[in-house]
Amino acid sequence: MRERKAARVLVISPANEVLLFRFVHKEGALAGNDYWATPGGGVEEGETFHAAAIRELREETGIRVSHIDESVADRRVPLMLPCGETVLAIEQYFVVHAPSERLSRAEWTEQETQVMADHRWWSAQALRATGDTVWPEALIPMLVQAGVFAADPA
Repeated sequence: MRERKAARVLVISPANEVLLFRFVHKEGALAGNDYWATPGGGVEEGETFHAAAIRELREETGIRVSHIDESVADRRVPLMLPCGETVLAIEQYFVVHAPSERLSRAEWTEQETQVMADHRWWSAQALRATGDTVWPEALIPMLVQAGVFAADPA
């Protein structure tokens, strides 16, 4: 199985909420899939995970940073791409504190425009209560470990 490296960004608002995009696939191998996920994407040839995180953050949100701290989590999981190929996704997650909740779609690709249907800033309470599919499945523990969210009070 081919490996696909990706940088994912845990974008945190001034209100301490995490940004997720809603992906709705209407055609291709992922048709019918509807889920929320963090911004991010593939690491390009010759690029580091850090550089990919900075680039993907700018492309998908319009937020510009010149530096990003060390990754707070990683995961390896089989993942089906929109083309139908299944790859071993090797993902690193980075935390960025956004200055505001204002976003830009100016650099979205055609594919992003087709599948990224919405965005939402999620509180810890909203994430714990949702019945929607959210990726990664361990998002709340990642955010707790990174010191963004408090541990579940229950």
